[in-house]
Amino acid sequence: MEEQTEINDIEVEAIPEEQSNKIARSSAELTEPEFKSASPKVKKEKEKEEKKLGVQDLPGVGAATAEKLQSAGFHDLMSIAVASLGDLCESAGVSEAVARKMVNAARDSMKMGFETGLDILQKRKLVQRISIGSENFNELMHGGFETGAITECFGEFGSGKTQVGHLLAVNALKADPTATVVYIDTENTFRPERIKQFCDGVGLDHDNALSRIMVAKAYNTDHQMLLAEKVDSLITEQGKNVRLVVVDSLTSHFRAEFIGRGTLAERQQKLNRHMHVLSKIANSHNICVYLTNQVMAKPDQFFGDPTQSIGGHIVAHASTFRIYLRKGKKGSRVAKLIDAPNLADGEACFMVTETGFEDI
Repeated sequence: MEEQTEINDIEVEAIPEEQSNKIARSSAELTEPEFKSASPKVKKEKEKEEKKLGVQDLPGVGAATAEKLQSAGFHDLMSIAVASLGDLCESAGVSEAVARKMVNAARDSMKMGFETGLDILQKRKLVQRISIGSENFNELMHGGFETGAITECFGEFGSGKTQVGHLLAVNALKADPTATVVYIDTENTFRPERIKQFCDGVGLDHDNALSRIMVAKAYNTDHQMLLAEKVDSLITEQGKNVRLVVVDSLTSHFRAEFIGRGTLAERQQKLNRHMHVLSKIANSHNICVYLTNQVMAKPDQFFGDPTQSIGGHIVAHASTFRIYLRKGKKGSRVAKLIDAPNLADGEACFMVTETGFEDI
C-alpha cells in the first residue's frame, strides 16, 4: 500500500498544449513508408536490395574467374546475360553447367523475362534519332537513324554510302557535345577533310569534332571483329559516351578472304558472329550502328534492278533498317527504304554538296 501511495503522490509535469499539438502533428505527418525507413532493420534490408551486383557476385565466379571474364570484355551483368554458353566457357575456363548458372543468375537480376507492351513503349521513349541532314531523308526515316538499332545502307560504288557515314558522325557530335563516334574503316575511305567540310555546314568546330571521332583501320576479318568487340570496353572502361558506330564497309574483307562457293558457309557463320556482336552493342548501350555494304549484280536477272547486297539473309535479318542507295538524275542520290519494322517503304531524293545534303 505504501508503494502504491508513493507512486500516486509523484507529481507529473503537464506538457503545454502547444507542444502537445506539435508532437501530434509531427506523428501524423510521418507516413507508413517513413516509419518503415526509420527502422534500422528495414533500412538495412533496403540498402542490401539496392546494392548493385557485379560479375564477381554470380554463382561459381571467384576472383580469378572474374578477372578472366573482365579481360574478355564481360564487365557487367548485361554482358553475361546476353552471352552464349560457349563464349563464357572459353573465356573463363568454366564448365557448361557453371556457365549456365552464371547466365541464369545474371538474367534473373536483370529481369530479362516477359514484359508488357506498355513497358516496351516506355523504353522506346529512350530511343534517339540522328539527323541525316536532308529533310526528305529524315522524313523517310521519321526523324533520322535510330539508336539501339542497326541500319544497313547498300549500293554501288559512288552512290553516297560513305558520305552518309561522315555526315551522320558530324550530326551526332553536333547534337551531343559529350558524344563520341567510333569509325571502323575497312576500305581506307575515312577523310578528316570531308568531316571539316560537313562541320562548316552545321557550324561545328573542326578540331573539337575530329577529337571525338575514334577511327580504326581494319586489315582483315579477324581484326574487324576484334575492333567491334573493343567498342564495349571504350564505354565501360574508358567512359566514352559512344552514340554512333560506323562500319565502312561491312563485307569488304569477308569477300576478299572467302572466295568461291566452298567457303560460303564458313564466311556466313563468321559474318553472323560479327553481326551478333554489333547487335549487342546497339541494344546494350542504345547506340546507332551504321553499316555500309557492297553489292553484286545478278547476270541471270533480265527484268528489274539486278543489284543485290552482299551477305545474303544473314545481314538482312540482323539489320533493323535496310536502305538501298543509288545514283539518280543530274548527280542526285536516291535512298530507298526497303525494310523497317515500323516504317513504310519509300524513297527520298537529295544532292550531295560540299557542306552536306540538299533536298531536291
